[in-house]
Amino acid sequence: MPPPIQAWESKPLAAGLYLVATPIGAARDITLRALDILASADLLAAEDTRTLRHLMEIHGIPLNGRAIIPCHDHNESAASPRLLRAVAEGKSVAYASEAGTPLVSDPGFVIAREAVAQGLPVLAAPGASAVLCALAVAGLPADRFHFAGFPPAARSARLRFLEDLRQIQATLVLYESPKRLAALLADLASVMGAHRQGVVCRELTKRFEEVIRATLGDLAAMIAEREVKGEIVVLIDRAAPDAADSATWEEALDQALQTLSVKDAAAMVAEAFDLPRRDVYQVALSRAKAR
Repeated sequence: MPPPIQAWESKPLAAGLYLVATPIGAARDITLRALDILASADLLAAEDTRTLRHLMEIHGIPLNGRAIIPCHDHNESAASPRLLRAVAEGKSVAYASEAGTPLVSDPGFVIAREAVAQGLPVLAAPGASAVLCALAVAGLPADRFHFAGFPPAARSARLRFLEDLRQIQATLVLYESPKRLAALLADLASVMGAHRQGVVCRELTKRFEEVIRATLGDLAAMIAEREVKGEIVVLIDRAAPDAADSATWEEALDQALQTLSVKDAAAMVAEAFDLPRRDVYQVALSRAKAR
């Protein structure tokens, strides 16, 4: 029997800072290019050195004497100069977050921004992201979304945070701790409306993956009765324009339809009022048919 095919390839890498996306659950979700970079980089850095070491062991990538330098929320500013000095000296540095894509609610921004400021090469090895994975399975519009990260833990700050998001014309994506999920959903139902659609994604790509789709009011009631564990992503459907705004843009749409086609009128009004083009087009189409 022939030996198994090795998924990764060790080959010289050009100098640069490589931001490597790692799986959010299933270890096989890593890309072949990410494996190549982890096998080939002169220097390795990670948000969690144990997690990266385990991931490399799963895929049979040897360290070959390389150390894995910790670079996380608490030491990124201190660790960055050493890593960037290596890049400036012509070495390749691979940086991996604990799970997902660096910079997306994970460390990596400080070192990436400083590398750009110094004129050093910054390269991405794209891959898993809980934001995009959640959008894919949620069933909510994904043509425009707003990722807002983790809400504040304190309730007064969280309510102000949610109020600022309330009228954004995009699907909202939040991360949350399972311990605070019930409180967040209750506040979402209060601030954004109990009948607004939402989705709770738990443990995406993992063994106990779960996706719950319901109104924010129903989600709050369901989660209040449960003990929740695991990684959580919460999505909220885009806001409906309020009555005053609706009257304004619909008046503009009526005027545009006098001289433009349905498609062009909808596109112009959607852009002018920062509205979903699909929604405006449906209104324009119904008004054109009524004439």
